[in-house]
Amino acid sequence: MADVKLPAAFHVLTGGRKKLPVEGDSVREVLVGLDRECPGVLDRLMDKEGSVKRYVNVYRNDSDIRELAGLETTVANDDVIWIVPAVAGGSGA
Repeated sequence: MADVKLPAAFHVLTGGRKKLPVEGDSVREVLVGLDRECPGVLDRLMDKEGSVKRYVNVYRNDSDIRELAGLETTVANDDVIWIVPAVAGGSGA
């Protein structure tokens, strides 16, 4: 079982939980399992085509899944899946 770590923006869907254990052999399976546990998560993570939204970063341990096999990236029992919203902006100076 992998641990999924979620940012504060998702805590309303997770009942305030910052980390949840979720079963799955791939990142996609883990995210679907997370949505079963906390309905509405996939709506915030995925676009209509079933891809991770461009402003959301998903990591397996320290690696961005976009640099691995995407949503089909394999997940082991001791892996940590991080969901990190992209941060944009900066000074106007």
